[in-house]
Amino acid sequence: MKLNLKRIPRLYVDQPLGQNTAAALSADHGHYLNRVMRLSTQDHVRLFNGQDGEWLCTIEKISKRGALVVCNEKLRDAQTLPDVDYLFAPLKTARLDYMAQKATEMGAGRIRPVFTEFTQGKRFKFDRLVANTIEAAEQCNLVCLPQVLEPEKLPKVISDWPTDSGPTRQLLFCDESAKSCSPIETISGFKDQPTALLVGPEGGFSEQERALLLEQDFVTAISLGPRIMRADTAAVAALALLQATIGDW
Repeated sequence: MKLNLKRIPRLYVDQPLGQNTAAALSADHGHYLNRVMRLSTQDHVRLFNGQDGEWLCTIEKISKRGALVVCNEKLRDAQTLPDVDYLFAPLKTARLDYMAQKATEMGAGRIRPVFTEFTQGKRFKFDRLVANTIEAAEQCNLVCLPQVLEPEKLPKVISDWPTDSGPTRQLLFCDESAKSCSPIETISGFKDQPTALLVGPEGGFSEQERALLLEQDFVTAISLGPRIMRADTAAVAALALLQATIGDW
């Protein structure tokens, strides 16, 4: 009988996957598969770990305390994400969850929280940020995960920016003070270069932060049009522009 892969749950696991490899799933995964999805032994689950591709697995043992599965068939190879860093000022919890999910769905290669002067969510939970990227990858059929970096303050991010080996990564920052115009031509100039995108907090960047950014050779300000957007909306709009112009769309 041909399996309908779309109906088979898929999960991220932090362990090696390969032909005939056994994988022990966590209690959370066991509960989800057993109690929520109502699966039992000899049912199937799809697993990925961001490195070894996606595998169709058979459940050998299952309970609310966990599960043991065996990899049977490789369904897809691992994917390579675009070489795009997404830097953002953390927001309050619900909107931060949304932002992490959308950045993952839209193909950011690395996700990097940056504390600015007007950042609101300075007590955000790093583990929750990672969990949201995993959930988005599971639900959106991705076979990879963005790297999530520890948060740092904006001045340190700028002072530590690597500029002494290989092409310097260009940083595009969404500047509500910039002259309103289409950013497409500006973004197009960075095709085939390592790129980063910075979206600030709800209150925007301070004058000191804006001056710090604009005095860097690797920084370019872009406008997102005549309307002031919420930070999570600006993130989606900017990532869409970047991916459609110089990304993998």
